[in-house]
Amino acid sequence: MRTFIHHNKGAVVYGQKTIEYSLLYCDRKTMEMAVHPDGAVIVKVPVGSDITLIEKKIIKRARWILRQLNYFKQFNPKTPDRCYVNGETHLYLGKQYRLKIAEGTENSVKLSRGFFHITCRNEPTPDVVKKLLNQWYLEKAQLQFVESMDRCWQKFNGLEFDQPKLSIKRMKKRWGSLSDKGTVTLNTDLIRAPKECIDYVVTHELCHLKYHNHSPAFYQLLDAVIPGWEKIKHKLEVSMV
Repeated sequence: MRTFIHHNKGAVVYGQKTIEYSLLYCDRKTMEMAVHPDGAVIVKVPVGSDITLIEKKIIKRARWILRQLNYFKQFNPKTPDRCYVNGETHLYLGKQYRLKIAEGTENSVKLSRGFFHITCRNEPTPDVVKKLLNQWYLEKAQLQFVESMDRCWQKFNGLEFDQPKLSIKRMKKRWGSLSDKGTVTLNTDLIRAPKECIDYVVTHELCHLKYHNHSPAFYQLLDAVIPGWEKIKHKLEVSMV
């Protein structure tokens, strides 16, 4: 474990962009830069490093930093607010279905012939419809995400890691994440995306088992596992609008 001595915050200007960063002076021999999912740029440097030289190196890697920041920004969920009323479209595995809401003898959600048929025991208010549909999404996510993990893990059998546990929950700013303990968490809303997009997110997180940041080595592994992943990532971004 390296010992951090102290840290400063700083910023460099690259073209019309300003890159803010946190500078950590620590017991190490080389400089290391990382861009985190929350947009934090962390620069670790040896104690006594010259700030002018540090900033020159940051500027030298500015294009890479901005590319990572843009990547995380685009990766955020974009699903707009819904009203949960008759005729409104909702996604499931990349396809659109319209809501057909009615009052009946039981609460139920059924998918049939291009429609979500939602039946409510009591008055079908938007809040009730939302609750029923979200519960249905969660049940489907638990099934589909496990299948996705099993599919994707087959490509990682050679790694010296055990298959990670899977967690499902709603997240405001991420489609997926990997915890320090090795648990892959997927956003419930990802169930609205096509299966190949779900597999992409799962694979992306599995690559982090070996490479914890978005280094060139990380992307080499991602390229090897999913050639052409950029197109799938773009499909995820545009399909969830």
